[in-house]
Amino acid sequence: MTIKPLFDKVVVKTLKAEEKTKSGIILTAAAQEKPAVCEVVAVGPGGVVDGKDVTMQVKVGDKVLLSKYSGTEVKVEGEEYTIIRQSDILAIVE
Repeated sequence: MTIKPLFDKVVVKTLKAEEKTKSGIILTAAAQEKPAVCEVVAVGPGGVVDGKDVTMQVKVGDKVLLSKYSGTEVKVEGEEYTIIRQSDILAIVE
């Protein structure tokens, strides 16, 4: 099964959280922050959304920075994904 987003929606997969600090301290699962960097898995076609023409700025494979509590989390075939609006993406990480 695949996820095909509609309109201005983007499907992203969260990248693994850092398990160590820069100084080498190992973090427990509870102490790890939810990472804001995700990889784009699927992109909707864009089009007219809420009366405005939306052109998609991201593509599959881009690494993006999200706002902390955005999107809807879904689980498909054991994998966890988040579906967000393109406007919830803060930046593309290069």
